[in-house]
Amino acid sequence: MAPVSNQLELERIKRKTRANWLLSLPALLLLLFAASGPLLIVIVYSFLTPGNYGGVLWELSGEAWFKVLYTKDIFDDTISLSDAHLSIFWRSFQLSFLTTVICLVLGFPTAYFIATRPPSTRNVWLFLITIPFWTNLLIRTFAILELIRNKGVINNSLISLGIISDPIPMLYSDAAIVIGMTYVYLPLMVLPIYAAMERFDFRYVEAGFDLYASRFKVMRRIILPIIKPGVIAGSILVFVPSLGAYVTPRILGGGKNLMIGNLIELQFGQGKNWPLGAALAVTMLLIVLVALIFYMRISQRSEQNDAQ
Repeated sequence: MAPVSNQLELERIKRKTRANWLLSLPALLLLLFAASGPLLIVIVYSFLTPGNYGGVLWELSGEAWFKVLYTKDIFDDTISLSDAHLSIFWRSFQLSFLTTVICLVLGFPTAYFIATRPPSTRNVWLFLITIPFWTNLLIRTFAILELIRNKGVINNSLISLGIISDPIPMLYSDAAIVIGMTYVYLPLMVLPIYAAMERFDFRYVEAGFDLYASRFKVMRRIILPIIKPGVIAGSILVFVPSLGAYVTPRILGGGKNLMIGNLIELQFGQGKNWPLGAALAVTMLLIVLVALIFYMRISQRSEQNDAQ
């Protein structure tokens, strides 16, 4: 009887597995054609020849990948590093990292404040955090522009108070881009940290204070290790879209302070070089992938050290 029952159990498991695959098939097909399909097209385009007036010629070429990092002199064909592309890559990484750090500095105490409110009022504070998502990204960016332009709200208020006599130039700079991206992506940092803090048992904090630990030590040894997954998730959610941001750098940077997203759009638009734009897009994807792997390795290593 035992072999028969085992056989029936195996058949039941096989039927259940087959049913699960059939149920997930629509989602898998959607991911394949809606996500992987466009990505595959971009990868293929990056190995083709640019057309004369945009588009591509179906001729294999590695010129686009060559131009991502290198440039050739039009007179003597000497090869050198593409300083313009490298500076844009470096600026994009710097501004994205700085945006992530500022969002973490502002988002952590905000999430802590919400998590320590009475349960009856937490939903109200979360509601206020999510209000910016109700407005289009373009509208929110123009709102920041109205605040920091030369005759905007901030400068006019400071002049009216007599603090300054001339407007402070803030617009069309890296600082303006960071301010705009911080405003746009700050809720993406607050919500994951709050989700981690909501499950946190604050009796651990009381125990730390009872053992005469300082506030800094309680934060470093008790709170941060427990809510680390929320911090990592929030940092990823802010860093990745910041790296590929287009609207905010375009409006607040004035077209002078380009980021990777603006450079890609320039190649598909005015540059009429679709293979180079595709190669830059894939390069940005690889940069994000490497950054995520590096970030996860560091977090796993720190978790192992904490466990030891």
